Amino acid sequence: MEIDFLGALKNLNEDKGVSMEFMMGKISKAISTACKNSYGNENVVVDFVDKNFVVKMVKTVVEAPSDGTEISIDDAREIQPCAEVGQEVLIPLDPKQFGRIAAQTARNIIRQGIRDSERDQVVDSLRCNEGQVVSAQILRITPKTGAVILKIGDAETVLPRSECAFAGELIEGNFIKVYVLRVEARGNSPWLNVSRSCLEFVKKLFESEIPEIADGTVEIKAIAREAGFRTKVAVISSNPGVDPVGSCIGPHGLRIKEINKELGNERIDVVQFHEEPEKFIESALAPAKVISIETVTPAVGETRNACRVTVPDSQVSLAIGVKGQNVRLASRLTGWKIDLAPESGYIEDENWD
Repeated sequence: MEIDFLGALKNLNEDKGVSMEFMMGKISKAISTACKNSYGNENVVVDFVDKNFVVKMVKTVVEAPSDGTEISIDDAREIQPCAEVGQEVLIPLDPKQFGRIAAQTARNIIRQGIRDSERDQVVDSLRCNEGQVVSAQILRITPKTGAVILKIGDAETVLPRSECAFAGELIEGNFIKVYVLRVEARGNSPWLNVSRSCLEFVKKLFESEIPEIADGTVEIKAIAREAGFRTKVAVISSNPGVDPVGSCIGPHGLRIKEINKELGNERIDVVQFHEEPEKFIESALAPAKVISIETVTPAVGETRNACRVTVPDSQVSLAIGVKGQNVRLASRLTGWKIDLAPESGYIEDENWD
């Protein structure tokens, strides 16, 4: 009975979206593997003709064959009368003659090819989420590691505890937002590398909640974050009539409260960006007040610019922050090494970085 093999591939393409060219490649690989198992020669040519395919094995003409890749001059001339030693000849094969194990191997390769194609289609459909914040459902929480198993669309993925940065209670069945770093294929399934602790997550939340950032009127110039605890965001406006900090805070703080809520009540400081380093450093140390900023020679091995900032005695603790958090984030935000000094005298560098 004649089988419309190419018609079957066409139906597979229409029903499951599996590319005919992709499957032809998988079939060629399967036949090559079957030939290697049955004849010790994987050098074959597969031509798809009419409704079926034709298989020909490539062999080299020699005086005395030593393996499945070679053929004697006499046998070669039965197929190609003008064959000479050193030439290659194409020997027609009937795939039905493959051994049982070789045929099973070929079937497995073709089936795996279909699964790979279906997986790749899902991966491609998810790739549009790379670099975006998406909603994910919490399926379960691993007690031992604290990792969160999430469902995004038809795919499942893992949010490691280190990337969670969520101060609120995680409840199975609830939805949380995550940032998709990248989408890739792992085994038979798509894999989404997601995070809630990265800086891009904060930036995307600002873009979604603040129209002035979404339309480019206000620009985020820098972000420094200790996920789950505190974030500093430096912003600037291209329109002199628009207050960038006020735009981010919103009326009665409503805009920043929405972002703060999504980050599990993580503290967020929005500060004005300045091109002048001194003004930017002063802004970054908010809410502490600054008396003066003096540029100093960086320590040996220090690649950043360095400065000594004098603050009122009453503001030292505020400038430093809990466990050095405020000055540490200000240093990361500005790219400057900051040493703090009270107005009454210099204090030793506490290595806030």
